[in-house]
Amino acid sequence: MLLKKDEIPVLIKDLKKLYPKTKTALHYDSAFQLLCAVILSAQCTDARVNMVTPKLFEKYPDAKAMSQASLPDIEKLIKSTGFYHAKAKSLSETSKILIEQYGGEVPADMQKLLKLRGVARKTANVVLQDFYGITEGIVIDTHVKRLSYRIGLTRNTDPVKVERDLTKILDKKYWHWISHALIWHGRGICHARGPKCDQCPLSAYCPKNGLRAK
Repeated sequence: MLLKKDEIPVLIKDLKKLYPKTKTALHYDSAFQLLCAVILSAQCTDARVNMVTPKLFEKYPDAKAMSQASLPDIEKLIKSTGFYHAKAKSLSETSKILIEQYGGEVPADMQKLLKLRGVARKTANVVLQDFYGITEGIVIDTHVKRLSYRIGLTRNTDPVKVERDLTKILDKKYWHWISHALIWHGRGICHARGPKCDQCPLSAYCPKNGLRAK
């Protein structure tokens, strides 16, 4: 069951009370480091990524350094994030493209970002929003996808379709904020398994409980 149109502003108001200011939990000092951190976060927690990146960025702080690194060395540094063979290739090849085509800088452009290895819309949206302050879409990670479906903002589970649905029903001024708000709520309360429904301030919107906002 989808939320009714007049319920959405109330949901946003309640979410704002819980998460008035939000930002990514990933640690970084540059657009390049944020890009790398988001690539590493695939199928991995931000907490784990933040444990790995200090040593990685100490040794390879920018695209030039990363592009010259050997794959085995990158793999060794990022192994605990999972899927480290593919992620190491993404970091290496993306760094080389940045050097060859963009002077070592991360482009502030969605289409250019999507051409980099290991970069899909989620990664591109994070970099554009959290570093460049450019909002072109909504970050759809596993938490946003799960909560959007549970709360009734979408009937879809495919990230591209979920993003499309949310951009249609939400004012653009909320796009950046709501993704982080849902991520933090998903981490703290609305878990994939064993959600804390009895502690959830948003339970009135959740079809899981058969409830709706009054």
